[in-house]
Amino acid sequence: MEYEVVHTDDVPLTDLSETDDVPPDLQIRALDEVLDTDDVQLKLWYFEPGEEIQYHAHSEQEEIFYALEGEFSLKLGRSGEEEFVEADAGTFWIAKPEIGHGHRNVGDEQGVVLAIGAPAVDDPGLDPHEIDD
Repeated sequence: MEYEVVHTDDVPLTDLSETDDVPPDLQIRALDEVLDTDDVQLKLWYFEPGEEIQYHAHSEQEEIFYALEGEFSLKLGRSGEEEFVEADAGTFWIAKPEIGHGHRNVGDEQGVVLAIGAPAVDDPGLDPHEIDD
């Protein structure tokens, strides 16, 4: 199909704790699967207070994030140059390939982050401390 329209509530909520090979144990809505994207990965990540995506990097994929709800502490930057940044609803951040990034919900309410990654390739997380500059 050349176009698709979908409401968030019509996208299945997936509990990653039921999937052994995909950490972290968060809930997501895989928008890219419903919209059948070719070049972009598109996910909504749901974080309960204290939940996080640990500091990691990707070899090829550039990711843009947008906080829809919640308060987050971001860990961003190359190994040895990491910075911590506070982010709340309305904040965007980006991680280029091989740049470490992670975020934790530091608020008292559920947080929701939209993650956009391109290219749409299988690019598992790397340990930023093991990437050669």
